[in-house]
Amino acid sequence: MNGLVLVLNANFEPLHVCETRRALNLIVGGKARLVANGRGYVHTVRLSYPRPSVIQLQRMIRRPHPRVRLSKREVFRRDEFTCQYCGRQTPHLTIDHVIPRHKGGSHTWANLVAACPPCNRRKGGRMTDEAHMHLQRIPREPPATARYLFGRHLDLNLDWTDFLNGW
Repeated sequence: MNGLVLVLNANFEPLHVCETRRALNLIVGGKARLVANGRGYVHTVRLSYPRPSVIQLQRMIRRPHPRVRLSKREVFRRDEFTCQYCGRQTPHLTIDHVIPRHKGGSHTWANLVAACPPCNRRKGGRMTDEAHMHLQRIPREPPATARYLFGRHLDLNLDWTDFLNGW
């Protein structure tokens, strides 16, 4: 019952990921319909319900254009868990402000990068050119595509691929 279910809007736009229990409540309540069932059935005393993998809402939900939330984990994910100064992949990364906060740098996507601790210490509170360090990539806000937002769940849910590719 704790499996993940992809929730689609009425126009098949991926909206959200919820748990199986919530998806079954939406189906039984008539607010959604089953699109893909690749996980067997949930049995109750009297009935058996297909265990959904993908559901579609019956009514169109209007929502603003999605944006990726700025967090430490998302910065690491955008930078592919790689230090943006030396290019090393390490599980011990830190966040570095390209333009230091005390020099007017902001806490935005364009000013944050993943850095390994040695590179972060070497750069210190200086600008990249003062520290003679160069970025591997220019930091930008990641695109809020369905594949980026829900792609981390694809390893366990291969049947979602068709629904995430078009968006």
